[in-house]
Amino acid sequence: MTSALVAHQVTVRYDRQRVLDRVDLRIAPGETVGLRGPSGSGKSTLARVLALLHAPDGGHVTLDGERLTGVRHRIPAAVRTRVAILFQSPRAATDPRLSLADVIAEPLRATGTPRERARARAGELADLVGLTPDLLDRRPHAVSDGQLQRACLARALVHRPAYLLCDEATAMLDASTQAHLAAVVTDYQRQHGAGVLLVTHDAALMARWATRVVELPGAGQPPQRRPTS
Repeated sequence: MTSALVAHQVTVRYDRQRVLDRVDLRIAPGETVGLRGPSGSGKSTLARVLALLHAPDGGHVTLDGERLTGVRHRIPAAVRTRVAILFQSPRAATDPRLSLADVIAEPLRATGTPRERARARAGELADLVGLTPDLLDRRPHAVSDGQLQRACLARALVHRPAYLLCDEATAMLDASTQAHLAAVVTDYQRQHGAGVLLVTHDAALMARWATRVVELPGAGQPPQRRPTS
């Protein structure tokens, strides 16, 4: 069995607009695949399909050789937790009623981890991403975008995923926070052999970080035919 997270001929439509047209993409363990393309080319949609959050209209996703059907909780937890996604806007991606500790622990609680164990794991990851203990009882409105995105990264790593998808995850952050989060992801990748998808408009970040780069065509253009593996 070949280990990889793979989109096979993925097509997605919104109403009558075809956003992705027979797209192939492969992310192998340990590599960082950069994904770029013009606005509207479907980069975020492809990331959501790979994260098992959006069902394609055509094609399918395989995870380490297993073809997946369904999305979200229709996929067993042991499978879906092998993939994690970090979104651009941490405020849109978090429940404003939760403390940062509960934001980080949320995926563990959803899969039945006892509260105290989940909180302990949240504390470990908070330290890893640079969140001080005094921040963990605060809610999203009481912290900065950078602090909240650190919590979202900790949440993404809580199940030790084999694949991490970063969808413009540093776009709203200052340079020092960007550098810190990139370092955390890189260290995690080295330690666990994780595959990373990097969706970004930051050419310098792409050049420094990506093992290889895949470009999506603009909406309405024919799909790329060059190999992406």
